[in-house]
Amino acid sequence: MAEASNASVGSGCEEKGREGSSPEPVSPDTTISRMKLLDTTVDTFLQKLVAAGSYQRFTDCYKRFYQLQPEMTQRIYDKFLTQLQTSIREEISEIKAEGNLEAVLTALDTIVEEGKDRKEPAWRPSGIPEKDLRSTMVPYFLQQRDALRRRVQRQEAENRQLADAVLAGRRQVEELQLQGQAQWQAWQVSALALPSGTCSPAAAEKTRLREIRDVGDTLGPLLEMDSAPGRPSLGGQSTSLT
Repeated sequence: MAEASNASVGSGCEEKGREGSSPEPVSPDTTISRMKLLDTTVDTFLQKLVAAGSYQRFTDCYKRFYQLQPEMTQRIYDKFLTQLQTSIREEISEIKAEGNLEAVLTALDTIVEEGKDRKEPAWRPSGIPEKDLRSTMVPYFLQQRDALRRRVQRQEAENRQLADAVLAGRRQVEELQLQGQAQWQAWQVSALALPSGTCSPAAAEKTRLREIRDVGDTLGPLLEMDSAPGRPSLGGQSTSLT
């Protein structure tokens, strides 16, 4: 029983020391960062938590064990208290990391410090929701409209360039078709003008096929360019924002 009373007195002194420890006073003119204020709040919370869960209350919950093993009870209480404080600090550290509280609170401190030197009054709602919403959203929508107009103008200029390229390709195709027809007609005339037996039918047919293949090789890439997907339609009309 003497050991129990000594343990109770020692724990009571320890609790008084913990309760008595408080943050140092700060002058009103000193600006405390919000991050430091948060840390101070956590420390104060832990101090009050330790004071609420005193050793006396702990022993009241485990009287029989305390009477049998007072020293073991003291060690268990100290271990429990240490683990509790460590767990709470780790949880708060995780919350700080997930919410990026350090950067956010530092940015908030910077905004507040910059606002102290501002002469003009800060923005305040007028009390009319429609007016406040219009004053905030209209500049944004106007900026988006101008950006879309510039994008449409660039797209229309690109479409015009592609249309000119397609028209030039079609004109080249028509010219090559006319040249092929002219060569074919000239070949027919020259074949008819030859004496009989000078050129065999097989040789004449081979020559004709070779000329047709040459014309096809020339027209093929141009036709593919004209019919490629995604090419602008020449008959289409460009649209613009109003």
